[in-house]
Amino acid sequence: MNRAALQDKVEEEILSSYQSLYRLAFTYVKNRDDAMDIVQESVYKAISNSASLRSQKAIRSWLCRIVVNTSLDFLRARTQEVSTDQVPESGREDTYQDPDLIRALEVLEERERTIVVLRFFQELKLQEIAEITGENLNTVKTALYRSLKKLKIALEGEQSGE
Repeated sequence: MNRAALQDKVEEEILSSYQSLYRLAFTYVKNRDDAMDIVQESVYKAISNSASLRSQKAIRSWLCRIVVNTSLDFLRARTQEVSTDQVPESGREDTYQDPDLIRALEVLEERERTIVVLRFFQELKLQEIAEITGENLNTVKTALYRSLKKLKIALEGEQSGE
């Protein structure tokens, strides 16, 4: 497949999965504007680097990987930039439909959270998640099941008022 055709396929996938990419970014940054910025930067990266893509079948997982990496880069940069004299006086937190689940996701390590988000929020197959994370399929399975146990414990703790 030539470069122009591949870039067209990348653009089609971006348009069809834009909301999904936004939700993925939002699960990391928990802020509407930041999530939009991350998606826009990810789209730019994807279109700019579409020539490096080897297979049309890998477009969706490739886009997810770009969004995840861009989100993580954003979070790392934000933690380095925050200064106490620059804290805004007032602000509004974005709301999410299931705040208990979002809080429970915080008990997971970054890698575990990525796997859970990709599996259940993005509805990716385990093999796709393995490709995105660059890990072995069995490693992804093990991390997913361990993460689900942690989430269950966290959610049960919140329900019992602990």
